[in-house]
Formats: sequence, structure tokens, C-alpha cells
Amino acid sequence: MNLNKKIYKQKTTIRHYLKKHQKLQKLASSLYLKYCYMAGPFHTLPNFLIVGFPKCGTTSLYEYLIQHPSIHSASGKEIDYFDRLYERGLSWYRMSFPTNFTKRNNETFLKKPFQTGEATPRYMVHPHSLDRIKTDLPNAKFIVLLRNPIERAYSHFNMNFKNDYEYRTFEDALNHEEKRVEGRYEKMKKNENYYSWDYDLYAYLEHGKYVDKLKRWMNAFPKDQFLIIQSEEFSKDPSKIYNETLEFLGLPKYNLKHYKRYKQREYKDKNIDPKLREKLSEYFKPYNDELYEFLGKKFDWD
Repeated sequence: MNLNKKIYKQKTTIRHYLKKHQKLQKLASSLYLKYCYMAGPFHTLPNFLIVGFPKCGTTSLYEYLIQHPSIHSASGKEIDYFDRLYERGLSWYRMSFPTNFTKRNNETFLKKPFQTGEATPRYMVHPHSLDRIKTDLPNAKFIVLLRNPIERAYSHFNMNFKNDYEYRTFEDALNHEEKRVEGRYEKMKKNENYYSWDYDLYAYLEHGKYVDKLKRWMNAFPKDQFLIIQSEEFSKDPSKIYNETLEFLGLPKYNLKHYKRYKQREYKDKNIDPKLREKLSEYFKPYNDELYEFLGKKFDWD
């Protein structure tokens, strides 16, 4: 098991224990942040981030990437730093990545490239992530996966339903989305220390309006720092997309023995009602058309 993953597993066990002892948890958190302040500078920062979008295949791509001999994993796939944990500070964030010694050892003695990164797909939809990343990681490379927004929304809904976060039907959840997330994004925008789980969980339609988010990000960073991947193409030929991603990161090609689909779930009802699908197709059409024009590429989502 990767050392960083072992550390993550140990941290998770400790967190579960501390949740049952709040006073001890508060003391431990304070001591750990002080430790991070001292030890954090000895850890490297990520070269790349998978920043979007939820339920588009980000877990599979990240798991493939960290199997490359030159890519070292973070302590976990999703660090959540630039959206909901930013107040913990950059030293805390650094602790999620390998040490500078590991980096130097790979580059100087082993003569191998070294890269590390994480994948928090909510970064693309959070109001403050962009500005925070621009301050802390201005030269990072960004990977964005885009899936048919209808299928993305349905997959998001089914995940919530399976995890007991959702009790409505898919159509009913869409009809109530506006009311459920009303004001949440604006509140996050006004208060940097506020994070809305409702917006994360229930903005099924909003998260699929890719073009507005992409324009904002690609106006803030040079376009050559972005790799846009169509999720359907990734599913169809994972080896091809995997190696295109490695090329984007400036790393040599590498073929995996298996391209396992991570977090692929079987759902009781796999099909969306045809009338609802037609309605959603019309709903997303203007956003998709604007996306195709912006990227200069048309996806087969109709």
C-alpha cells in the first residue's frame, strides 16, 4: 500500500475515535495544526488537480494516474482544501503530499520524473476555489472531465439515493432543486468560511451547466494549463485517454494491465423516463451549444 494511503487510513481511524470525544478532538486538532505549521514546508505541493466535475469519472482517472511510476498519490483522492477546508492553511494542505526529500530522491538519484496531485471535482463548482488556487498554485495543470449532463445528474441522484441523502424520485428532486439550494451558492460566496452540503448534494441541474464554470476558469489561467476530457470517450477507450493525460502532464506513456471502473454502481432503475429525458435535453441544449462553441468541439450528447 502507498505510504500516503497508509497515513490517510490511520488518520481516518483516529478521526472516528476522536468524534466520540469532543474535548480530546479539539485538543488534537489544535496540536495537529501546530505540527502542520512546522512540518508542512517539508512537503511538496501538487503539480496537477482534477477539478471537475462530480460523477464524471474523476475517481477512475485519478486511480489510473497514481499507478504511473512517476506519479505519487496524495493521502487521499479528494483533499477538499480549496473548497471547504481552506482555513486550515497551506501547511496543512502540504501534509497531504509526499515530502520534498521524496521528490529530490526521485529526480536526482533515481533520475525519474516526479509529480503528485489530487482530485476534488467540487473545486470547479465552488465560488472561491478558483481564486484560492490562483494564489497558491498558479502554475498547476488542471484536468476537467465532462459527461452528458443528463447522465451526470442521474448518476449524482442515484449516488445520493443509495447513500440515504435522497428520498425523492429523480423528477421530483429536479423539480425541488431550486428551492433546496436557494441562496446556498450566494451564501458561500459572501462567507468564505461557510460550506453548503445542500448545494453539493442537490444541485443536479446546476452542476451540469459546465460552460459558465469553464469560462470563468479558462479566463483566469492560460488555456494550455487545461485538459478537457469527454467522459464518454474515457469510458470507451480508457487507455487512449489515460495516455493523452500523461502526455498533457509531460510524462512518458504507460499502459496498465487493467482499467477497472472505480465507484461504478449498479442501480435498481437504470433508465430515465423518455419524456423526462426529452425535457432535460431541451433544458441543457443552450448550455451545451454554448459549451461546444467555446471549446470548438461538439460532444455527442444529443
